[in-house]
Amino acid sequence: MPRGRYSLHDLHDHTPLGEEHFHCAPGPSGWRYVAQRTTPSGDHAGSIDLALDELGRPIRLELHAASWQVRGAALDGVTWVRTDPTGTHATEGNAPAHAFTGSSPAFLIATARLLRLTPASPSTRVRLVALTDPVLAARTVDQSWTLLNSEAHATDNGPLTVDEYQVTALDTGEQHTVHISGDVVLAAPGIELEDLETPPSTFP
Repeated sequence: MPRGRYSLHDLHDHTPLGEEHFHCAPGPSGWRYVAQRTTPSGDHAGSIDLALDELGRPIRLELHAASWQVRGAALDGVTWVRTDPTGTHATEGNAPAHAFTGSSPAFLIATARLLRLTPASPSTRVRLVALTDPVLAARTVDQSWTLLNSEAHATDNGPLTVDEYQVTALDTGEQHTVHISGDVVLAAPGIELEDLETPPSTFP
């Protein structure tokens, strides 16, 4: 079960946004990721609990940030309920999308798991519902994912396969590179892996 800590930064001016302390593990029905967010000063800032089925679809998402809460799952596309800080106004949403995305590294792993790109079929498009910080507002985004490289690196615990993806936002054409090994993001825009206690899990 990988356990560790990511640091999060603003994409444009690299201002520290805080840290995400996580643990994750594959299980009999898929994969689960649980994390707590802290601010740069160390205060609690939110949490994420994401469970995927064996095909990589989100069967349960619970996201907390700035007193806002979203619960969602893959249902008729993706369906979610967003609750305001007072708890009096819950709004439901639904979109013809494949999964969720957001600022947590968990969503990059989840999307890579859902798409399962290979050298023989390295590129595809995907529609996601992005939950934007800090109020978890939902918007639909279209992305293109391309597997650029998959390379095994020798480590003390055996070979570690690192997949390099190019992710393109289809509305703006903006591109960035994501490096993933198993169920851990090694590097991505705004995300740095600061600490990892155990090696990444490998998916079957």
